[in-house]
Amino acid sequence: MYKIVENSTGARRVFSITVGTQEGYGDSAKKHTFAEIVDAAKNWMMEKAASGKSFLTGSVLSGEVVYAWPEGDGKAGGGSEPNAIFQGEVTPLYGSHLTDEEVRELLNDLASYLGGKLGQTRVYLRYRDEVWILQAEDQITPTGEGK
Repeated sequence: MYKIVENSTGARRVFSITVGTQEGYGDSAKKHTFAEIVDAAKNWMMEKAASGKSFLTGSVLSGEVVYAWPEGDGKAGGGSEPNAIFQGEVTPLYGSHLTDEEVRELLNDLASYLGGKLGQTRVYLRYRDEVWILQAEDQITPTGEGK
């Protein structure tokens, strides 16, 4: 038999960070391994834990983002890229002390850490019913957005 753990129930506070796993495009792009991504997330958590700071735990999943773009005159291009998704929940048992603002700050910190380790221009975040995008300073996207 199992029983509900005391102080473990509460409102759902789900989050995710989506980050590309490939630096650049085409055959010359550097491809990061799943193990590198897991290690990067774990290292971030360990740095926080070692300094007595709060951190978020979660699962790293592999994925593939699929996209298209208009090319004028009834034509379009398309592509896909590998990505990793770090997802989890702020559980009442371990994270009830964290405010929503603190969770957002932790997500931004982890997303920046992962994006930097993986050489990404943008990282995509979700928390509860919110979404936002972080972009590396002084970087532009292949379509010219940013800076």
